[in-house]
Amino acid sequence: MRALIIDDERLARKELMKLLEEHPSIEVIGEATNADEALNMVNELNPDLLFLDIQMPGKTGFQLLEELDSVPLVVFTTAYDEFALKAFEVSALDYLLKPIQPERLAETISKIAEKERAKVAATRPEGEKKLGLNDQVFVKDGERCWFVSLSNIRLFESDGNYIKVYFDTNRPMIHKSLNALDEKLDERAFFRASRKHIVNLSWVEGIEPWFNGGLMVKLKGGDKVEVSRRQAAKFKDMMSL
Repeated sequence: MRALIIDDERLARKELMKLLEEHPSIEVIGEATNADEALNMVNELNPDLLFLDIQMPGKTGFQLLEELDSVPLVVFTTAYDEFALKAFEVSALDYLLKPIQPERLAETISKIAEKERAKVAATRPEGEKKLGLNDQVFVKDGERCWFVSLSNIRLFESDGNYIKVYFDTNRPMIHKSLNALDEKLDERAFFRASRKHIVNLSWVEGIEPWFNGGLMVKLKGGDKVEVSRRQAAKFKDMMSL
């Protein structure tokens, strides 16, 4: 598994790299000293795993995750245990407190291996750039944060300059345009129903005719979304109606 270490402390990076020498399944492909540098490296190298410090000069580790379109596996590494609760709230794979103990790192590596085995069958084809159901995104709304698999997001709804993200019982808002999001999502999995909505096709439970040649789509869980007349024919074709 290809990993990127992100930490502003050189000694902390070197110590982690030394510890990782005992775990050949992890290949360190780069080091970054801040969030901006890390953002460029993530986009260029496409790592499978981030060892991510939280408190760094400039942007925090959480702010870095907000800027990523698709988020790899994340293990937080920090000297401040006050962030532990927040790290687990966002469903990070694990949380390592500095100085990192070899035994504790070994536990983390085991979790990584288990996660990777579960993902192997669902890996995207090499070179695929669109975000599909097997990808996860980082969503932050105020003080609450989540890592969310796109397979669990049933609906995106435009609200001015924000997008409301529907998953479980949550409706957080992210600062992004629906058009920009639509360009990044795999059209085989997500459908632009109208100017205001993108639906996850795997969540569609029922379809019925609606006004002016449009359609009304019912999603699992009860949400209903109108498909515009302009998009209705394409939607029927995709759903093999």
